[in-house]
Amino acid sequence: MTDTRDVIRVGSRQSQLALIQTNYVIKCLKEYNPQKEFEIVTMNTKGDKILDKSLPKIGEKSLFTEELELALEDGNVDFVVHSLKDLPTSLPKGMVLGAILKREDPCDAVVMSKKYKDKTLSTLPEGSVIGTSSLRRSAQLARNMPHLKVQNIRGNLNTRLRKLDDENGPFAAIILAAAGLKRMNWENRISQLLEPEGTLYAVGQGALGVECREADWKILSLLEPLYDVDTTLRCVCERSFLKTLGGGCSAPVAVSSTLEDKNLTITGAVWSLDGQKLVKDTFKSKLYIPDDDGEPPKKCPYREPKLYCSVVPGKVSNMSLTGAEQLGKDLAKSLIEKNALDIMEEARNEILTVK
Repeated sequence: MTDTRDVIRVGSRQSQLALIQTNYVIKCLKEYNPQKEFEIVTMNTKGDKILDKSLPKIGEKSLFTEELELALEDGNVDFVVHSLKDLPTSLPKGMVLGAILKREDPCDAVVMSKKYKDKTLSTLPEGSVIGTSSLRRSAQLARNMPHLKVQNIRGNLNTRLRKLDDENGPFAAIILAAAGLKRMNWENRISQLLEPEGTLYAVGQGALGVECREADWKILSLLEPLYDVDTTLRCVCERSFLKTLGGGCSAPVAVSSTLEDKNLTITGAVWSLDGQKLVKDTFKSKLYIPDDDGEPPKKCPYREPKLYCSVVPGKVSNMSLTGAEQLGKDLAKSLIEKNALDIMEEARNEILTVK
């Protein structure tokens, strides 16, 4: 059946980066559907509006997605483009991830102030202030770079860079996702890339996810060509790890993953807020991935497909997704056996008691 919708409405946050990402998804869709028309519907989320508190203090659930998901539920938009790292591992009832696009660099990046443009984190003077809103980053900094101080910094990329560039400001450097800087064409601001061998990144970081209604088969069919198999398998594994742990932005949890020659490897870790306690492990598994994607299996419109951490299989093999999901669970269970949940609970309690 031909989709007769005149204009497809796309939900997006209002920031410059969010709009760049949304327009990129639309551009990809236009390549497959040149006859389609798209309209972007922008809105601010709770995480965009409340900038005087750290993210864990606001609350960890759907900070950057709730308003967009309400618009999706009400039928005011047809799908929403997210930075996948902002999307909880369990979506609201009736919502799914209809596509995960090819991942940009998932690493963290250091942006130095002009005063320290020739420095690295390790060579900054004692007591230099590093800006980040991420507990994951601050815990790793506390463990690996104890000579530095961490200070919370909030706002979109433009705002945080402006705070860094303020000559009267406190920051020697800030840490951001490399993917966002690259999508904004600000790669020249990157002073140092933090490779995953030393600094793990957030679950789903660098990937774009497209959320839609589970029963909207026309939109699901529209989105299916956008799936990147490698990225989807890695991100399902990472999301499964986080979901099994029950983690969010109120605990320092991070990962890194690779997929080479059908061998999926994931490293995951949990820290205390001060970085002193750490549990970490690496798991590997060989996945069944068809050499030729071929034509995706026909889907019965009366039967809902199995979901993998809210991800619709799309053109990705169910067997490979099952293996990726299980690998993430196995890694999380390993860390749980090493008291990861106790460390996470201590972190949550400490956040609640700090004024």
